[in-house]
Order: sequence, then C-alpha cells, then structure tokens
Amino acid sequence: MDATYEGDLMAAAGVSYTVGREGNAVYGESLNGNQPGQARYHQLRVGVDPYVVKGDPKSGLLFGVEPYDPNLKEGDGDRRVQAYCFRMCLTDDPENRIPFKRPDGYDERDYELLFRHLAIESPNNRGMPWINSKMPNRKTDTNNRTGFSTDFIGQNWAWPEASYAEREKIRAAHLKYQRGLMWTFANHPRVPEKIRKEVSKWGTCKDEFKDGLGDGWQTQMYVREARRMVGEYVMTEHNCWGTKVAPMPVAMGAYQMDSHHVRRSVGADGFVHNEGDVEVKIDAKTGKRFAPYPIGYGAVVPKRAECSNLIVPVCLSASHIAFGSIRMEPVFFALGQVAGTAASIAAEKGLSVQDVPYVDLSARLRADGQVLEMPSPAHP
Repeated sequence: MDATYEGDLMAAAGVSYTVGREGNAVYGESLNGNQPGQARYHQLRVGVDPYVVKGDPKSGLLFGVEPYDPNLKEGDGDRRVQAYCFRMCLTDDPENRIPFKRPDGYDERDYELLFRHLAIESPNNRGMPWINSKMPNRKTDTNNRTGFSTDFIGQNWAWPEASYAEREKIRAAHLKYQRGLMWTFANHPRVPEKIRKEVSKWGTCKDEFKDGLGDGWQTQMYVREARRMVGEYVMTEHNCWGTKVAPMPVAMGAYQMDSHHVRRSVGADGFVHNEGDVEVKIDAKTGKRFAPYPIGYGAVVPKRAECSNLIVPVCLSASHIAFGSIRMEPVFFALGQVAGTAASIAAEKGLSVQDVPYVDLSARLRADGQVLEMPSPAHP
C-alpha cells in the first residue's frame, strides 16, 4: 500500500503516473492546464514591475519570476506542481512564543517582489498575509493566503520525482524562504507598519515540534500534490461536476476544485502575475453548483497489466484539477479505509486487487460506516 504523498512505492513498482497539469484536451476538461483566466484569487496587485531595475528588461527578472511566454495558451498542459509551504502552529502567548528569527543566509532581494506588491495601495487588500485559523491554547493552524504569502511558488516542481537527498535540499530552501518571509513580515521597514505590528505578535510555539527542525518548526512540508497514478479509472472534473459517475463507488469527494498557484510570470501587460490558482464551486457554463460526488475503486488500483498487489489511496488516479478536489485529508481517511478493506479481502480470497469483488468490498465498507454515494432525494 502506497500511502505516501509522493507515490514513491507506486513509481518503484513501475506503475504509470503523471506529474503536473494535463492539458484540457487530454480528458475533455475546462479547468486543467494553464489557467490565467481563473487566477483571480491570491493575486498580486496590479502594476508590480518584474525587473531588477524597474522598467529595464536588460537588468533581469526578480527572483521567482518567469519571462512572458506569448506561445502559452489557456488550457495547455505542463509539468508544474501547485506550490508547497510549511503549515505553521503559531501562538501569541508571550510565555510560549518563539519570535520569528532572521535565518542564516537571509537575502532581502528574495523578497523584492513582496516589497513592490505591498507598496501598491489596493482597495482589495484583505489584511494579513495568512490564514490564522484558531486552535486550542492560544494557538493557530496558519496557512497561505493573498498574492504573496507562505507558498514558495514555482520552487517545488522537482520534488515529486526527486531523490531523498534532492528533496532535503528543496525542503531546506522552503524552510529558509519561509523563515525569512515571516521575519520580513514582522520586522522589515519596507513592510507596512500595520502588518509588522500584527505579525510580530505571533511566533512559533516552544511546546510544539520539539523533534522538528528547531525553533518550533515542523519537519514535514505541506506537499499538496506530487505524482498521480494513471490507474484502472481516472477521476476528472466531469466526476466532480457529477456529469460522469465513477463506477464502483467506494468513498466521497466533497471539496470544490482547488489548486494553489504554480508559477509567477510576466504577463502581456508587462507586470507580474501569479498563475495556477483555481477555486471553482459553480460551473460557469451550466450554473450547476458543486456537490459531493463518488470516487470509484478503479482510481486507487493500478492498471491490471502493471501491478496486481498495490493500492494507492493518496496519489490516486485523477487529473490535476480533480485531485485538487480529492486532496483533502478527510477524503484520504476514507480512501485509507477503502485500501485497508480491499487489501484484507484480496488477502483472504487470494485475489489481485483488481479482482476484489465489488459486492463484498462495498458491503464491508457500508457495514463499517463508509459513505459510498449521496443519499436518494427520498432519504436526504
């Protein structure tokens, strides 16, 4: 059973997989691939100059910015992966707070894009550059929000297929960036005073992640997406909208189609834009509102000819945008229940995972309380 976020066992077994965003044409989708038209949220303010010397393309691009590509079309596929970050547990309790520290090797040039973004007044400014979700004991679960936040956009594309040593370097780069970012928000004079005052109230926790990376930082990076299997059945946005129903339903997806940004680049207007964010609850063509939908058993097992004794509940068989809906931990819990149950039946009966009888699998899942499909209108 491959329950990793990267699909390492799946890849080692020779199972087909993909990385990045399929083009819309692959599965007849509308929200996959390059999506500048959808990138309305968590967007940089209009007018951020991309060049080291403002207005001078010969001076080179700022850190993290790609050049303008006039040949890139909406819906084109690529190998880009939605951004990662460290989820932070913060506190404003002075007795338990570790103030944000300036990391070794800090280079303020890495945050020049941030400074320019913050320098532009915007009526759409939503305040603090994070989501500080309240947790018990004056603590938070802190995550990315706004156009420049904890996501290290464009710096993780190699992670899914990288070696462990290469991943350690990528993780270290993410940690250095995010620690530097939090220190910058709290202390740098080019950050507005309102933000500095609020961010500096917070810090990591003395009593959390004592076996982590030090100073209250955890070891595990938030890997939102990596490899995705191409299995017996591929979940797509059509399943999410309910226009196609996956055969042999075993669990439910219940979150909107959602991707974080994958890149920052110069737009046709000459300014910097984030791209890749998709947050869709209503079908623009039909007006249909998103609703929970079934996930098919074929999405967690490899193609029959490739491997007969492997189940993949996390890096399952789904397009990029469908995975953006499925990738929530409660859904992984449900798919883990599927994987354990199917493995048990396969072992009991001496069968390949593809040949597990659906009637047996579904009956055992239901008996254990699993929800396999939406109730009928008569039984809401």
